Amino acid sequence: MIRQILLRAGLVGMLASLCLQGAAAQDYPQRPITIVVGLAPGGITDVTARLYAEAVSRNIGHRVIVENRQGAGGAVAAAAVQNSVPDGYTLLVFSGSQHAAVPAVQSAPYEPVKGFQPITLLFNLAAFVTVPADSPAKTMRELLDYGKKKAGGLLFGSPGVGTPSHLLAAKISSVTDTPMQYVHYRGGAPMMADLVTSRVDFALASYTVAKGFLVEHKMRALAVDADVRLSVMPDVPTLAEAGLPNLNIASWFALAAPAGTPDHIVQKIRNEFIKASLDPDLQRRMADNGTLINTSAPEKMAELLAAEVASTKQLVDALGLRQQ
Repeated sequence: MIRQILLRAGLVGMLASLCLQGAAAQDYPQRPITIVVGLAPGGITDVTARLYAEAVSRNIGHRVIVENRQGAGGAVAAAAVQNSVPDGYTLLVFSGSQHAAVPAVQSAPYEPVKGFQPITLLFNLAAFVTVPADSPAKTMRELLDYGKKKAGGLLFGSPGVGTPSHLLAAKISSVTDTPMQYVHYRGGAPMMADLVTSRVDFALASYTVAKGFLVEHKMRALAVDADVRLSVMPDVPTLAEAGLPNLNIASWFALAAPAGTPDHIVQKIRNEFIKASLDPDLQRRMADNGTLINTSAPEKMAELLAAEVASTKQLVDALGLRQQ
């Protein structure tokens, strides 16, 4: 009899707990949600975060605010979110490889895996291999052949040491045995200025960065690091079509909460962002920016994040980029 009473009590407690979780999920959110972005306003991460915020706000009846916290390659934003209350009201939108590269290169104020609760992937950003308009290379193969013949190898314009573009170029150099020298700039604008004036041989750029220069015929795109060609530039082959593997550095961007955020809140947030990703206006505007929507379950994103952190650390160590 006592055992039956305890069993019933346990079942009642379990049902009560499930009901409370369901009620909590229904109650969330009760106030505005803040998405923190660690890069400058107007960049592709910021623009896309705002597209999602706008769509989610319409669906949940509360504002979703995008807050830019620049500094240390995204480390300031990541640390702020990691250390915030895990209640679903402070989230991080970030580049997977940059999130992994910062702590791989130097000490960082956040734990790239343990500090966060993955929610979903948001989008993939393709990187275009671009050259000056007067470059002798018309194809990816011609660019690599040129680099093997040129004294000192190709000059690659990078927006900074350890950035996704730098790591992607290093991978291209490694898999093709093409010598390269890396010219690091303080951001993408001065890098692109030197590319179009042929001070460097090539650079990697997103569609939004490259578009104006391509339209004005100041540079050419030879290939894109993506699984498929982009609708905005259908004549540009993928790296695989150009004879290289698709390397997918800096290709995925995601949404995360602080570690310890309750599962029912994580699922609620994910469901709202999945719903937003189906919005035709959001889909059109993202396609126009050269971004590809890519969503996932939290578990799949967790696996991808762990793999990204491990592979980035291995590459940084191999290149000797670790700073003491």
